[in-house]
Amino acid sequence: MANESESITPPNLYGTNPIKKPRQILPSGRTTLAVILLSTVVFVLVFSNYYPEQIQIVYGSAHTSHQTAITGHEDNGNCKLFNGTWIRDLRGPIYNNMTCPTMPDSKNCGKYGKQMDYVNWRWMPHGCDMAMFEPQLFLNIVQGKTLAFAGDSMGRNQMESLLCLLSQVEAPIKVHSDTEDKFITWHFRSHNFTLMALWTKFLVEESQREINGTLLQSHDMHLDKLDARLAANLHEINILVVSGSRWFFRKNYLYEEGKLIGCIYCSEDNITNFSVISVIQRAFRTALSNLDSHQESRLQLTVVRTATTAHFENGDWNTGGTCNRTEPVGEGTAMTGTGELEIRNVQVEEANRAQKENNHKRGMNIEILDITKAMSMRPDGHPGLHWDNQWMKGYSDCSHWCLPGPIDTWNELLLAVLTKYRKNLEEQ
Repeated sequence: MANESESITPPNLYGTNPIKKPRQILPSGRTTLAVILLSTVVFVLVFSNYYPEQIQIVYGSAHTSHQTAITGHEDNGNCKLFNGTWIRDLRGPIYNNMTCPTMPDSKNCGKYGKQMDYVNWRWMPHGCDMAMFEPQLFLNIVQGKTLAFAGDSMGRNQMESLLCLLSQVEAPIKVHSDTEDKFITWHFRSHNFTLMALWTKFLVEESQREINGTLLQSHDMHLDKLDARLAANLHEINILVVSGSRWFFRKNYLYEEGKLIGCIYCSEDNITNFSVISVIQRAFRTALSNLDSHQESRLQLTVVRTATTAHFENGDWNTGGTCNRTEPVGEGTAMTGTGELEIRNVQVEEANRAQKENNHKRGMNIEILDITKAMSMRPDGHPGLHWDNQWMKGYSDCSHWCLPGPIDTWNELLLAVLTKYRKNLEEQ
């Protein structure tokens, strides 16, 4: 995608499309007492059934116990962190575009007229509850550390969400950016915390093909080599979140040991055709097995964020696809696109494989941020037509996520992962 510029001077919270609260008509006299008594009885009955005794808070303070299913295998407790449903929560998000100075216009959906009811939902895991994001707790855990998101624009989208969340405690300072905001570094001075976005399409080494100086939509991918710019930054990174899937779905040529071994979506008779899923699996295997092999690597924790769904209906980017839904869908009607569940499965498989290998050699820890199911139920959380789309005027963005929005849940889950490793992070 083209450059997504940031709006440092925040615009009006809801642009020209504010939420109108309904006028309330209050009863009087004896009717008021009857209404209060009846409401109290209903509240007690509903509340006691809605929050069973076994529900726990996933995190809430530095001393809250952490009982989750983070490694891809459910534990013996009740909490299924990555399985659940979306429930109504009228408290709203902890930030908006008046309080987030770094929000890019491409994700500022309220400014461009999107109805904001989609922010009034929160993720409820099966068997436990999740507290709202605590920016101070997050900054306390990562104090003195560097956290990087390595991936494509979806990884950058998660970093943009985290910036907005953390800016409620401290305003970050941008210390580096390339011309397209693909390699960005922010610093939270009072916590000595550095946040980075590292652009990589495949996690492995690649070069875009061209003919007579014109870039093509296909690439040469070296499945046995870690992306060179990612490798060059490992000496600075303590916590790494890796992701990727979107760029694999095109004609890409595959190499190992410098030799062409195949292709995705090939039509040539003399080239072996590989499936997208198998190539993603090989790329993640190479990446995860090479991350801590560099002598200067400071990695303590790598988090694999699973594939997320694009919710185009009646087309795609280029054929008029839209995403006009206004509410989440239920578990039984979750919407997934091409291969997301299969991609998620091989990403989890490779993360588990790498963790077992690292346990034998006492290497870095590897965890899974399994957001595929949760996000498959949120077709309402994309910008759609409501974004700064001068470079693609009239096209719906049903791939990225609005800020604030359901993508903030990714960072709530990330905080749950970091809480699990707080002691280890502080000791090193």
